[in-house]
Amino acid sequence: MAVSANRLELLQIADAVAREKVIDREIVLAAMADAIQKAARSRYGSESNIRADINSKTGEIRLQRLLEVVEVAEDYSTQIPLELARDRNPDAILGDFIADPLPPMDFGRIAAQSAKQVIVQKVREAERDRQFDEFKDRIGEIVNGTVKRVEYGNVIVDLGRGEGIIRRDEMIPRENMRYGDRVRSYVYDVRREQRGPQIFLSRTHPQFMVKLFTMEVPEIYDGIIQIRSVARDPGSRAKIAVISNDSSIDPVGACVGMRGSRVQAVVGELQGEKIDIIPWSQDPASFIVNALQPAEVSKVVLDEDAERIEVVVPDEQLSLAIGRRGQNVRLASQLTGWDIDIMTEAEESERRQKEFNERTNLFMEALDVDEMVGQVLASEGFAAVEELAYVELDEIASIEGFDEDTASELQTRAREYLERLEGELDAKRVALGVSDELRTINGMTSQMLVALGEDGIKTMEDFAGCAADDLVGWSERKDGETKKFEGLFSKLEISRVEAERMVLQARLAAGWITEEDLAREEEALEVVEGAEQDA
Repeated sequence: MAVSANRLELLQIADAVAREKVIDREIVLAAMADAIQKAARSRYGSESNIRADINSKTGEIRLQRLLEVVEVAEDYSTQIPLELARDRNPDAILGDFIADPLPPMDFGRIAAQSAKQVIVQKVREAERDRQFDEFKDRIGEIVNGTVKRVEYGNVIVDLGRGEGIIRRDEMIPRENMRYGDRVRSYVYDVRREQRGPQIFLSRTHPQFMVKLFTMEVPEIYDGIIQIRSVARDPGSRAKIAVISNDSSIDPVGACVGMRGSRVQAVVGELQGEKIDIIPWSQDPASFIVNALQPAEVSKVVLDEDAERIEVVVPDEQLSLAIGRRGQNVRLASQLTGWDIDIMTEAEESERRQKEFNERTNLFMEALDVDEMVGQVLASEGFAAVEELAYVELDEIASIEGFDEDTASELQTRAREYLERLEGELDAKRVALGVSDELRTINGMTSQMLVALGEDGIKTMEDFAGCAADDLVGWSERKDGETKKFEGLFSKLEISRVEAERMVLQARLAAGWITEEDLAREEEALEVVEGAEQDA
């Protein structure tokens, strides 16, 4: 009876631990079996290969020593000769294992303590694996928990079946957490580490706001309204861009709710963070004008290649458009993905006057004309001497005060100026030692050749080793701001696709690629070019 009671108690303990730690009962029994094996080795010899089995239904413990079947035994604690093995099992062959039953054993104090440590360790590992498997699939969700403790500004949150951490930089500024407080947070990462799974939570992540709106606005949950982008200055202000897939539903009104009830629920969770809800637009100019609310915008000028936009506002709206410490324009830039330059109407007028004067002076010097003629050409929209040299003659003659003879003379002077300029650039190119071979590349100009020579690129091999980024520059976006890096041809009018084509021509001429390679690359570039035109 005593033995049966012990067996029953063993199974009850396994069931209790499995329920408490929310792990499989078989894992607990396996941990117990490992502990018994360790204790048995300390009694029968650590070199012995001992296996313990626990019957999951009766709780019976069976101890066995496994002996490997060999030709000639050298260690009788782990091996058995083939002849003796066949006495026990006529079918035994080399490499098999013979199970040698061992008598039940009583645990001493030290053996019991050691067994307990093994069980605790195995159960802890199983619990960690269960936590990791459970929470790794919950990345991107909002979880509810209770503050367990605060350590150096980091908040440890009890999630019921695991612990999460909200680091100091993931907390909303000036937000105080105390033991026992209920807290909502966003699971942004789960990592398996030496000390167990680490569940990283955030209250400042932009997606935290998205998930809160999804919970408060049924139309977002149902997919009728989409949140296209979010920009946050946690604890202070945020902007969220929304669009409706149903023309009968106002996306902004749905997110605000009756008397602001829906947005106020989100604001309350975010400690009073002000939220601007903005209608998303496919047109960048309209979207940026909306994003700069509540400021009024007079005019926008887009530079799509640089993803930069100039916004002109009335003088009295400048401080509102920029916001306190640049907050409004910074959030608008993060929301839209465009760099935004804000200027007043007076500043824009001054800049336009400066550009007009520069063009006037250019025409006066290049064409040897007086100021009045230079101003007329600049005011008619001519920005460069090249435009004047190769435009239709009738277009110049149609300018008020000009006749055909005047137009012909201006065009002749423009072409002579360009020829002189070309000669000077070519002489400079030769002086820099740039190869004549590079002139055979389609699209290559003398200005480009001089720029290459000044950077030490002088041969076809040198140019073949260039990348498009080296020629037209590149941009890197970090913390909502775009940093632009200049290329050799940044000041010249050349697109990235054109730069790629020129480099491919050089690689073909240098023997780096074949005609087939060039044809494949050209097809890919045509796809990119078509996509850019559609956009």
